[in-house]
Amino acid sequence: MDFSRWRNLIIDMDGVLWEGQTPLPGLLPFFAAVRSTGRAFVLATNNAGLTIDQYVARLGKLGVAVSAGEVLNSAEATADWLMERAPGARLYVIGGPGLLDALTRRDFQLVDSDVDYVVVGKDYGLTWHKLDAAVLAIGSGAQLVGTNPDVTYPIENGLGIGNGAILAALTAATGAVPIIIGKPEPIMYRQALARMQCTAASTLAVGDRLDTDILGAERAGIASVLLLSGIATAAQAAGSSVQPTVVLQGLPELTAALLAAPG
Repeated sequence: MDFSRWRNLIIDMDGVLWEGQTPLPGLLPFFAAVRSTGRAFVLATNNAGLTIDQYVARLGKLGVAVSAGEVLNSAEATADWLMERAPGARLYVIGGPGLLDALTRRDFQLVDSDVDYVVVGKDYGLTWHKLDAAVLAIGSGAQLVGTNPDVTYPIENGLGIGNGAILAALTAATGAVPIIIGKPEPIMYRQALARMQCTAASTLAVGDRLDTDILGAERAGIASVLLLSGIATAAQAAGSSVQPTVVLQGLPELTAALLAAPG
């Protein structure tokens, strides 16, 4: 397939660039190919656990230089979405440093009472007390917002529990259906397009999950490539109602396709 039409990339990270703390094969040649062919990109991940600066630093340690504007996680996307609708709102937050940083930089009020929105991201310090507080706030009228719906995510030795599992617990307790900001909703993809000042037609989304990366691209009207280096298998892709534009084994194959179509 000719990749020359795709001058802009929206690239997932977990399962595409690395698995847990381990970089996946072909990481450095891939970014060299993206830069040398003059393509713009945004790294867009549903993982809200790290701050943007932490992602920039992590990539730098792996030998990949990126700017803060080239990284978008679901925490930043959620904060921007809330800024458009309810600047200064009162938020009860379940989440890690990435989500807390994104919200406090935009001057939201992080509170325990009179809550407008319960905002939920992956939280390694999750407790029953936090869940109880969220349930009480939702019961008092707060809207439930989730950074992403991933029930699992890839780690070195298998799958870990994701944010979607926390949201499922809150839905089970309250009946509230969360507003989802991250993939597979198109919001984060549209924010990435705005950052690159480009059209959906000139953009290719790169991901490893059919239910988030590829479905989100489909909803945003963006072509997609599924890499089999993370969650999805070839058999799952073949039998899925959600179909990527292209299926490739991993970064080395994608790198070769980009270099063959420098534009």
